[in-house]
Amino acid sequence: MNELFDKVSEDIKTAMLSRDKVALEALRGMKKEFLEAKTAKGGDGNLADDVAVKILQKMVKQRKESAQIYKEQNRPELAENELAEVAVIERYLPAQMTDAELEAAVAAVIAQVGATGPQDMGKVMGVASKQLAGKTEGKLISEKVKALLAK
Repeated sequence: MNELFDKVSEDIKTAMLSRDKVALEALRGMKKEFLEAKTAKGGDGNLADDVAVKILQKMVKQRKESAQIYKEQNRPELAENELAEVAVIERYLPAQMTDAELEAAVAAVIAQVGATGPQDMGKVMGVASKQLAGKTEGKLISEKVKALLAK
């Protein structure tokens, strides 16, 4: 419990000492989100690492979307800043699956639930999303499930 929170707190001090503005900004944002989750109504004051990973994934997704919008608006300097923060946040996420690993995992889930075609996508996604949480993005899981069920 709280391992990620403690690591981020320590790394904030390191980033301050090394005057790394991008890392400091990203780490402070992470700590803010963690604190909000810890003190949320109905919470017990603890932050499980699996919840922290979900928060980090959400932050990565938000920053990637922002970077895309900045690129579309011809603001490359802002897009670069967002992507630099993504790189900092991703260091705290578990290693992401390769395409081959994802395909094998999804194929195993399809066999497990006995899916036969695209009509079974909901069943497969429910199980796959739970099993692969934190290891890859939901969008990639969905695309892989669609591709394999269409065969």
